[in-house]
Parts: sequence; C-alpha cells; structure tokens
Amino acid sequence: MTSLAIVERAYRGAVEVAYFDALFLGIEIHRQLGLDVLLRGEAVTYALEAAPAPPVRIGGHLLETLGAPRDDLLRLREAGVGIWVEEDGLAGLGIGRDRLIDGARCAAPGELAARWPDYDRIFYL
Repeated sequence: MTSLAIVERAYRGAVEVAYFDALFLGIEIHRQLGLDVLLRGEAVTYALEAAPAPPVRIGGHLLETLGAPRDDLLRLREAGVGIWVEEDGLAGLGIGRDRLIDGARCAAPGELAARWPDYDRIFYL
C-alpha cells in the first residue's frame, strides 16, 4: 500500500515556497511511505510538457530562489511516483491531455476518490 498526495493549488509565490514546497515534501513522503500524486485545479499545469522557465531578472539582479514545481514533479516521476492529473482541471483550463509529460495519467472525475480505500493515507499538500 502507498499514500496519495492531492495538490489543488498552483504555485503560490516565491516567498511561500522559497525553502520547502509541497512537491519537494512529496519526495520525502515517497522515500518513507510510497506515493502517488493527484493534481487538481490549476495545479494540473505542473504536469504539462513545457520548456524550462527562463530566469527572472529585476534590474541587474538574478532571482535564484524561485521554486520550480515542474522540476520537483519530474523528480517524483523519476523516483517512481505515480502522477495523476484530473481531466476536469485540464478541461477547465482548455488544455488537452496530449500536453502532459510522459508518465502522467488522466483521471476521470471521482476516479481516484473511488480508489481511496487502496491507500494507507491521503495528504492534501
């Protein structure tokens, strides 16, 4: 048995996640307990195939403390974490499932909720 982490809220700002974000926490949860991740709402954008975000410059200063949720999600995938993306979240943003990273699976509305008994624990990150 494994755990399920549900992520509904997308990136909330550099100050909030400068030191430790939800998906980074998922790496440690997986190490200890095993993990699947379900992305819902705007968080589905973490699983889109896209070029890396360019660095942010303000004047002559380069900001290096910005989080990179997609990078953390890719690390989770490489560690063997199951990545699930709710179809409703994609549809609500007008995004097709063809834009998902390799290994991400779509979940119909309520599909994972019906499988909750298969998990030892469920986290909302």
